[in-house]
Amino acid sequence: MKVLLKSLVALCFLLSSSLTVECAKVILTGDFASHRGVYEIKFKAYDAQLRPLDSIKFQVEFTRPDLSDVTVDGFIDGGMAKARAYCDMVGKWSYSITTNLSGVDKRSGEFIVKPSELPGKLRIHPEDQRQFAYDNGEWFLHIGDTGYRYVVQSEPLWQEYIDEAAEAGFTKIRTWFAQSRSTVENLFDEQRTNLNFDYWNEIERRLVYALEKYPHIQFQLIPYAEDTQELIRYGQGDKLSQYIAQYAQARWSSFPNVQWEISNDREIADKPDLSTLTGREISRHVINQIGNDMKAREPWSTLITNQQNRFAGYSFVNEPWSDIITLEDIDQVDGRIIKEYREEGDDPVVMDEDRYGRYRNPANPRYFFRRYMWANLLSGGHATYGGLKTYEAYDGGPMRGVQGYFTANRRGVLSQGAHDFRHIHTFFKETGLTLVGMTPNDEIVGSDPLQNKCIHNDETYIIYASNADGNKPESDNPRVKQPEVEIYLPYGAYDIKWYDPTMGYWALQTTATIDGPYKLNPPDLSRVPYSDWVIFIQRRSE
Repeated sequence: MKVLLKSLVALCFLLSSSLTVECAKVILTGDFASHRGVYEIKFKAYDAQLRPLDSIKFQVEFTRPDLSDVTVDGFIDGGMAKARAYCDMVGKWSYSITTNLSGVDKRSGEFIVKPSELPGKLRIHPEDQRQFAYDNGEWFLHIGDTGYRYVVQSEPLWQEYIDEAAEAGFTKIRTWFAQSRSTVENLFDEQRTNLNFDYWNEIERRLVYALEKYPHIQFQLIPYAEDTQELIRYGQGDKLSQYIAQYAQARWSSFPNVQWEISNDREIADKPDLSTLTGREISRHVINQIGNDMKAREPWSTLITNQQNRFAGYSFVNEPWSDIITLEDIDQVDGRIIKEYREEGDDPVVMDEDRYGRYRNPANPRYFFRRYMWANLLSGGHATYGGLKTYEAYDGGPMRGVQGYFTANRRGVLSQGAHDFRHIHTFFKETGLTLVGMTPNDEIVGSDPLQNKCIHNDETYIIYASNADGNKPESDNPRVKQPEVEIYLPYGAYDIKWYDPTMGYWALQTTATIDGPYKLNPPDLSRVPYSDWVIFIQRRSE
């Protein structure tokens, strides 16, 4: 993959406490902005809070240096009117404002976008539609976490949470707008006549904190959370329900660290009559309506997906608004569902929920989640971890709400389920590899994906040998014996390296001439008594 600019991902991951000046200020006003940052126009709107929300007209047309245009919705923030551009091109930009709000003394202007090292928004990789890339061209290593309440106003440990998430190596956070268990009524005032600006501003404060300190971390925002009634009201034409998505897009689609997940863990039903829905059911056509509405408004091509209930798969594979196939299942340590949905559609496939550290927890969390993450990556997909009960409000107790991952470990309330994710970064950094253009093929290593996974191209093979002592992922441990790995390769000379995913170091390097089946022999087990392994094989140049 061609790297357009020096990598910021490794810099932010390794030096999260002392980032470059480029990370310090991303949302700018005035005459200048940063490439792949955010430019903001704002003015006082004295009559904004006196008008019904649907009566406000406020749009801005931004013209890029290449003369292409983007029209965005503006938004109200208390007594201020604002509009934002995602600065995806270096050079001179101009803008013009159309509004019925009073107080606009300047309806057009210009600003300069200067080069920066910001990674930018997340995209489908231009060379591999199953993979992601930042706007600067760098491959995105997806290591997700579930931090549902990170942006919720009542959570006191949000900063501890995101600082330690960055330290652990997470690159995506799933988070929703619900202050109560799963409903979003706090987005509005008590009379449900206007927005609760304090609540929206606190969401923004936390997104901005992360954007300025950890611009490589993506946030999958879930505006409707698990609020079935709000989704139904949207389908019934309720203007405030519909305004949630519109306002969120106007405010944050320009943010380089934002993508959208419409709702979470709902049961998709083919019931056009919304009065017949029960429990967690939501009509398929309502999700499609929201997705289509968001896609039509989306000015900066921010990625959109939805999630539904566990074991139900993904009902929107072929919908034009859907950019990511998002799944919730269990014990996906062999990548079988990833494989199934790679055959269903062309988009990236993400296993966004499986077991949690404190819910349906496995017997050996550190091994389970390490195995789960490697297996999904080498299946050509992506995976997300979950630790504490972040869907419940923090109450001072040990398990609820968003808290720092390492702090929770030190307090003894969370197992070390994500301790080895940093070593995944190390593997790809030290090999210089990405998964772009690679094909999952477990037949190369014996067709038992519970034991061995493989992804490869013509020159390079990455193998994960789980070395499991059974076939029940919930209770499996690594065997106290060497892994059995036989690989089938075309004739050639190969360099073979063994990587310990529990410690992040290279344990053995050998060279072999291979023609057909070849047994891979692991490092000296007197030194490392048992482990799962990652094996890196590369054809030697002539």
